[in-house]
Amino acid sequence: MGKIKGFMEYQRTIPGDREPLERLRDWNEFHDEMPAEQLKDQGARCMDCGTPFCHSGIMLSGMTSGCPIHNLIPEWNDHVYRGFWQDAYDRLMKTNNFPEFTGRVCPAPCEGSCVLGIIQPPVTIKNIECSIIEHAFSEGWVEPKQIAVRTGKKVAVVGSGPSGLSCADQLNKAGHSVTVFERDDRIGGLLMYGIPNMKLDKQGVVQRRVDIMKQEGVEFVTNAEVGVNCPADKLLADFDAVVLCTGATNPRDLTAEGRELGGIHFAMEFLRSSTKSVLDGTEPALSAKDKHVVVIGGGDTGTDCVATSLRQGCKSVIQLEIMPKPAMERQEDNPWPEWPKVYKVDYGQEEAAAVQGEDPRHYLMMTKKFIGENGQVNSVEVSKVEWIQQDGRFIPVPVAGSEEIIPADLVLLAMGFLGPEDNALKALNVEQDGRSNIKADQKTYRTNVEKVFAAGDARRGQSLVVWAINEGRAAARECDRFLMGCTNLP
Repeated sequence: MGKIKGFMEYQRTIPGDREPLERLRDWNEFHDEMPAEQLKDQGARCMDCGTPFCHSGIMLSGMTSGCPIHNLIPEWNDHVYRGFWQDAYDRLMKTNNFPEFTGRVCPAPCEGSCVLGIIQPPVTIKNIECSIIEHAFSEGWVEPKQIAVRTGKKVAVVGSGPSGLSCADQLNKAGHSVTVFERDDRIGGLLMYGIPNMKLDKQGVVQRRVDIMKQEGVEFVTNAEVGVNCPADKLLADFDAVVLCTGATNPRDLTAEGRELGGIHFAMEFLRSSTKSVLDGTEPALSAKDKHVVVIGGGDTGTDCVATSLRQGCKSVIQLEIMPKPAMERQEDNPWPEWPKVYKVDYGQEEAAAVQGEDPRHYLMMTKKFIGENGQVNSVEVSKVEWIQQDGRFIPVPVAGSEEIIPADLVLLAMGFLGPEDNALKALNVEQDGRSNIKADQKTYRTNVEKVFAAGDARRGQSLVVWAINEGRAAARECDRFLMGCTNLP
């Protein structure tokens, strides 16, 4: 815990952000840093709550409650309060391979289940986590560690997103020789091309960690797609074990009249093009400049599309959400410690409001058809919907007479993902479940193919970065057990 009665003395405070109109001029991270003295006060708010739900990591009503990697949150909150920063760093790294990632992009289910959150705004866990690891980097505590003993075993990890990197990191620490295969031209998967630079700096944060892993002995191979230009049989022949961490990158499509028109793209295609152009210093292959943009779908991906479109100089941006606007406070059917389903304004919406004068989100809206000319989309017909219970489940029904036409030169589909792409899975003859995810045992993470394991979104379906890290660590533990007969990995 932090300070006795600290939660009564200090109010929740988070770091300020750069002003929206200022940060729209660049692709740099938009969060400011908080002084150490203020962080000490925030750590002091951690209560002696008896049962700290913040690191429970359980599913309640289909939502994550608490930290899936079971971060020792009360302990490092207390260390920050007392000024023991190196102790805080040591405790943080016991459970999390990459706190610099989760401290930036995790939605913080730990805060949603914070006991203090019952009566007050919760402890600023996410910001403290990020501050600890950045303080550790600045002090030179984060250094490559030499692996004392090598086992002689070789493991291939397919995919370099958060699950692949955490799996590789753990297996390397266990002494195995690990090679990570990535189909893209840069390492990081979702962390590199799925999240914009202003939310997660690629060179200063992602590549910084990859470089450390390289120095520790992990080998990375880019432009290598298993089942395409990287033969699956060679992978099985050359390695003692293979762990599939390919992610859930098969996007959900929208069946509507006019879907074949040009100018309609999946969100990740747009975000990847943008980030690659920022890193390469080139013009993006797919740009929102001088276009009316319509983003279909909410969530983090939709927000990232809004923010990216604004930075590219769009004429306007609208975000369509089929769900109703969330309540301002927890409702009776959403009790603590469930994830709070409440209205929030994320960075992209804040920026859009600064430019356009209002939140870009339009709730309870359904796309009826795309309208175009000369094969190119120029508008979208939408209508309002109401949710009606039918056969025990709620379905959206269009409201008659509510149709309207919205200008749209660029439509971005941000409606989530259906599962992993299957080039690698088919090449390895790996079984998939009814949702198309890799079918792997819940406890051993083993697939139907001898010595092939699976972890992350490819196994559990689209989820949080912190769940991917959890899965990567767990799969590494079971892979190590398979290779050595026992394991010391946590």
